[in-house]
Amino acid sequence: MAEEYYKTLGLKRNATPDEIQKAYRSLARKHHPDMNPGDEKAKQRFKEVQKAYEILHDPEKRTLYDQYGSSFEAFQGGGGARPAGSGPQGRSAGGPAGSEFRFEDINDLFGGGGGASGGFADFFRQFSPESRAGQRASGRAATVEHELEIPFSTAVNGGEVPVRISHDDGKVQTLQVKIPMGIDSGQKVRVRGQGAPGRNGKPSDLIFVIKIAPHPCFLRQGRDLVVRVPISIPEAILGAKVDVPTPTGVVTVSIPSHTSSGKRLRIKGHGVRNMKTEPGDLYAEVQIVVPGETSVIDTDRLKEIDPRPPEQLRNALRW
Repeated sequence: MAEEYYKTLGLKRNATPDEIQKAYRSLARKHHPDMNPGDEKAKQRFKEVQKAYEILHDPEKRTLYDQYGSSFEAFQGGGGARPAGSGPQGRSAGGPAGSEFRFEDINDLFGGGGGASGGFADFFRQFSPESRAGQRASGRAATVEHELEIPFSTAVNGGEVPVRISHDDGKVQTLQVKIPMGIDSGQKVRVRGQGAPGRNGKPSDLIFVIKIAPHPCFLRQGRDLVVRVPISIPEAILGAKVDVPTPTGVVTVSIPSHTSSGKRLRIKGHGVRNMKTEPGDLYAEVQIVVPGETSVIDTDRLKEIDPRPPEQLRNALRW
């Protein structure tokens, strides 16, 4: 009956995609083998939940399932289910892609953090085959793509990001994904031979589409970096030397006297580096910080410093 997979997830047939995903995450967390060591019933229940999610989360498979019920002939060849381990035949909107090809982010299942803080990637996001033709010809499982959020500093300097995945048999694997120096959002990193096994037993590759987490102080503009540097009113008027952090260490920047807020000071060669191009630059953007409170004497002194009416400063301001 067409209701079986819905019943597995505790849903009605008109359930929304959000309701399907919410039910799946709750049940997967409850029945995951890591949470129920040695419990074969929980392991079997976990597989049933995964299978139901695989069908109902994919719009195409769900439509076919609603139409043909649990008869798997409806899914063969044309874009639904496929032989175990052969890889997906169509793009999956998320979650596990087949009965023998499932990865879940344990950290996400158990309510952990994201990759931006050095945690693990969220494997509930979108998977997609890279080459179906190559899969059919070689028997290798389809390569899948997954979004991986990495820290801002790792994207600039390079490094490794730990990604923990859980296989269908309950085994947990931690991968150290190498991130090349200077990588940008949208670029891809391939991890060879760590995907699902195909019909011939050869594992596929994992491809991570990079997303860079924002930085609280730095902004990236291509190969250049911008950092806002707070200075005091006396430093702006008299000039000063200020220590500024960069990807390769701290440098001392000279603030000229009479510097206005918003002025950018170029620090050559301290931007984003990679192996193919010259490094970008770092721009220290001056931000004058006004004290929260001033005394009457302070206010009088400020008026003596610049006696001009404020309107004169804005004479050139126009649309």
